[in-house]
Amino acid sequence: MALMTTTAAGTRAPGLPDVADPSKVAPKDARDLSRLFFGQLASLEEGTPEYSYARNTLIEMNMSLVRYAAGRFRSRGPEEMEDIVQVGMIGLIKAIDRFELSREAEFTSFAIPYIVGEIKRFFRDTTWAVHVPRRLQEARVQLARATE
Repeated sequence: MALMTTTAAGTRAPGLPDVADPSKVAPKDARDLSRLFFGQLASLEEGTPEYSYARNTLIEMNMSLVRYAAGRFRSRGPEEMEDIVQVGMIGLIKAIDRFELSREAEFTSFAIPYIVGEIKRFFRDTTWAVHVPRRLQEARVQLARATE
């Protein structure tokens, strides 16, 4: 019988290392650990606690990719950075769910386009389609506040 330990992230699968704080794993170590976790993730049944542990650990270990990709958009303003990172996390989760270890590609090469694409989609969906002068955009916001 395999020994399983329970962590904050869930039940650890046999054959996977126990990562105490996945968000603090160095990027090079995350790259090596990701291969191991993806290998196990492919053999685990979706919905099990072991699958959740492996998937959640992968997400937390690769959060630095999201921060890196979001850094390209820091000129949008510091108040939007939190939103950009959250949207980037959606891209990371999609990349983790779609990644196939059998293709022998680096996960970072696969994930960055997903993350950046999700961020760009966010900007397309939330920004003005036609360039409107800032004073008119601000006047619209003031008008909306006044009518509330």
